[in-house]
Amino acid sequence: MSQSGKAVKLPVKNDLGFFEIRMESIGGLGANVAGKILTEAAIIGMGMNGAGFASYGSEKKGTPIKAFVRICEADQKVRINSPVEEPHVLAIFHEALAKSVPVTAGASPGKTTVILNTRKTPAEARAFLKLEGGKVGVVDAMEIAMATGSRVNMVMMGAIMKAAGFYEWKAVEGAVNEQFGRKYAALMKGNLEALKRGHDEVKFQEFPADGKYPATPFRREEPKLGYENAPIGGTIYSVGNMRFKDLSTSRTGMIPLFHVDKCTNCGECDVTCPDYCFVFERGKDRKTGKDAMVLQGINYQYCKGCLRCTYICKFGALLPAKEAEHDMEKITVQHKFLK
Repeated sequence: MSQSGKAVKLPVKNDLGFFEIRMESIGGLGANVAGKILTEAAIIGMGMNGAGFASYGSEKKGTPIKAFVRICEADQKVRINSPVEEPHVLAIFHEALAKSVPVTAGASPGKTTVILNTRKTPAEARAFLKLEGGKVGVVDAMEIAMATGSRVNMVMMGAIMKAAGFYEWKAVEGAVNEQFGRKYAALMKGNLEALKRGHDEVKFQEFPADGKYPATPFRREEPKLGYENAPIGGTIYSVGNMRFKDLSTSRTGMIPLFHVDKCTNCGECDVTCPDYCFVFERGKDRKTGKDAMVLQGINYQYCKGCLRCTYICKFGALLPAKEAEHDMEKITVQHKFLK
């Protein structure tokens, strides 16, 4: 029984009797914790049965992670523990994941509601993700999290609650309090505000399967190299493979913004940057006209948003800025070897 004393019924189920949620995220945004909270809210707070678990590689900030929630009604038992392949709700915590991970695999029109953390409209999000169709929700989770002093996962949980349609507010609030209330009591107000805003501010739009984009069926990811075809000695084929890495998913809402008119080309930013994001080229100093190595800008593909450069810059040429307020594709400087 739920806290209201009534048995909770799921609005929809799959063939096995479950309502399933999949969260596509990166380490550091809290998808694993979000999965635990939503699972505990349903089981402890609403008297249902279910299971929640996560799948990830290295336990490191910025690496891809999947979190799964599988809920069923009280008279059913959970007998499976496999990944969620065809979710009823698919929540994507960072839009940059779509560049390298098949985040929409298994989403189908008429069944899956896709929620994306973005400033895009639902139509723009559908085009960006190349979804076959279905219900698409968008919420600016990063901006809300920064405004409330909370985390992206709180905002996304609020949006997931709205999309799911059966979660009781008191049950989720109780699970959040159980998770954070004792250790982080000072953060509870901001967490609950972020949860409420995620629920209230997510915007949905339905799209027909009009043939504009193909379906993306779920398939398990398999490593390209195994015991039969791995190179001797573990040789890395892609020499200098750092060039293929995109560290933008490690950022948590802030970037260093380059103000060229204040730059003196002193190079202290380059010295303090842990990932060598700054692009210098030989040219004429903008103020003296003398030959010099001139800072062209920042290659944001490698920038994790640590903001160390903004602390070291004495001239105000590098200042913290909200990533969501800038078109990253326009201001990113690409190295010549990336072209």
